[in-house]
Amino acid sequence: MKRLLLETSFSKIYMIGMIIITLLVVGGYFSYAMFTVSKEKSNAISIVTGNLTYKLEVDGSEGNKLTIGSGETKEFTVTLSNPNNRIARFNFYYIGSLPSGVEAGYKTGEGINIPMEAVGSNLTASGSAGSSNTYKIRVKNGSSSSVTVNLGVSVGLDYNDLSLPSNGHLFEEAKLEGPVADIVLDDPGPDGDTYDDGTDTFITGEDPNNYIWYSGKLWRAVSVNNEAKTTKLVTQWNISTINYSSGSVDFEDSYMEDWLNDTSVDGFLGNLRDYENFIVTDAKWNATMTTSSSKLPETTIVEDAVGLLNYYEYVTSYRGASSSTGYLNNGLYWWTLTPYSSSGVRYVNNNGNSNYSSPSSHTNGVRPSINLKSSVRIVDGDGTIDNPYRLNGDNDTNLSGAVLSSRYSGEYIKFGNDENNLYRIVSHENGTGTKIVSAEPLKSSGEFITMNFGSNATFSSTNTIGTFLKGDYLTSYVDSTYIDMIEDSTTWYLGTVGSGSSYSYKNAKYTDASGTAITSNVAEAKVGLLRFGELMSGKFERYGNNTTYWTLTPYSSSYVQCVNNYGSNSNYSSSSNSYGVRPSVNLKSNVVITGGDGTKNNPFTLSVQ
Repeated sequence: MKRLLLETSFSKIYMIGMIIITLLVVGGYFSYAMFTVSKEKSNAISIVTGNLTYKLEVDGSEGNKLTIGSGETKEFTVTLSNPNNRIARFNFYYIGSLPSGVEAGYKTGEGINIPMEAVGSNLTASGSAGSSNTYKIRVKNGSSSSVTVNLGVSVGLDYNDLSLPSNGHLFEEAKLEGPVADIVLDDPGPDGDTYDDGTDTFITGEDPNNYIWYSGKLWRAVSVNNEAKTTKLVTQWNISTINYSSGSVDFEDSYMEDWLNDTSVDGFLGNLRDYENFIVTDAKWNATMTTSSSKLPETTIVEDAVGLLNYYEYVTSYRGASSSTGYLNNGLYWWTLTPYSSSGVRYVNNNGNSNYSSPSSHTNGVRPSINLKSSVRIVDGDGTIDNPYRLNGDNDTNLSGAVLSSRYSGEYIKFGNDENNLYRIVSHENGTGTKIVSAEPLKSSGEFITMNFGSNATFSSTNTIGTFLKGDYLTSYVDSTYIDMIEDSTTWYLGTVGSGSSYSYKNAKYTDASGTAITSNVAEAKVGLLRFGELMSGKFERYGNNTTYWTLTPYSSSYVQCVNNYGSNSNYSSSSNSYGVRPSVNLKSNVVITGGDGTKNNPFTLSVQ
């Protein structure tokens, strides 16, 4: 919602407007149109709702923010224009409480009149054209300190003078719209705050309202660059898990840099939605080596579209909290961008504490970070986990009939039975279909099922896990409703990711890290598993709420790569051990969406065209 925010050193209050619905009576039927508050630029609002125009001014200039000193009274000017040929009614509402000594409301003569429910203003038609009126909203500060006021007012238009319903809301709530940089800093919520280090303004605290849904993934807004107004994001969860490099602690030319900025079907950047329109592709990432948590000198800067958070950014995020309670602690292990020494790179563990490890012999989770362009706008949501901010251009509605192969990695799908009916898009590896994977390892009566991989590390339709996938999984966990959507046979790549020079995520599919020739070690099966380093092969739940699961990537002839329950990769485990199972399948090209929006709370529903 657009909010009027009165800030003092002691409290924050919110003036919340209501959205506009136009109610027309035509031939006995009602027609509705919804309009959205639009914050065009920093400190300015201009709302255009079809022919209805709303303009807000401060001291003669378009704007929505002013500071009122102790004992002062200042005014906002609201201009309403109705060029329609019917009567228009504008309805204002004030919701919330004011701090002691502060008054706000319509100007009536020289006084303050707090708007009451059903107070409104009619702009009547004059001949074939309507009229315009100017109103004053006055704020009087009788408190002992200055008050900063951010005003956002929505108005309502009706032609029937509708009475206010019992809930006090004549119109539906306004949908927030405006630049990401402005909105994520405007209201971090009761469990969040902000900190300006002179270069960037950070969102801090335990659980601020900084969730953003973009390209099938849940992100957290971390900071806003004060000059460029770009917004840095990091994924809430570990999208994959890989080792950092072949030995060097440098981000540049590492496996990590390659994975994050790989524009092929195998890489992260190549699976981001319209990334050229959303993110800064020449962003600068500070990868300076340090043992300190202080602000980093700009010694080592790498230019890329996608990077990782550095150690200073992580530590700054939990100002006012602690490493264990700060919002960036997702309860898993994950790499930062920062080298600690010539032999170790910083990572964060499941308790939120930092440590460092070898970039080649250890693997940790990967939480990609991007910088949203200053032009990207929020069009919906309130920044909470259940209602994250949505971005203009990535907020699709009415997708019924669209082919699933047109959608994006990470989006959720209803697929399968009972407690195992949530899946996610991985990629479109075969070009025409859609590769999906269960959102978490399979469960039975709320408990994760486990099994050994087989007598050796080679996946096939006849080893232990392969027999389960082609048999009991299809009959008990999927059934006929969904089986017809699955390709009869898929090629599963079984490249070995071992130690030394072969320890690149690309070796799971290609003959070497250059990614030029696909491995000849493959299996054909209807159902398989994700491979080491593949998209969505990370963790999407905190340590203690998940389980270790198998990939189908061999480490050697008898050891298999797996993803640990704390988000790292254990390098390898004996194929005779028992771990969880995350089945993966390729859906046919004629699978279409019948409902949902691809989020966890509203996954796509499917049918075969």
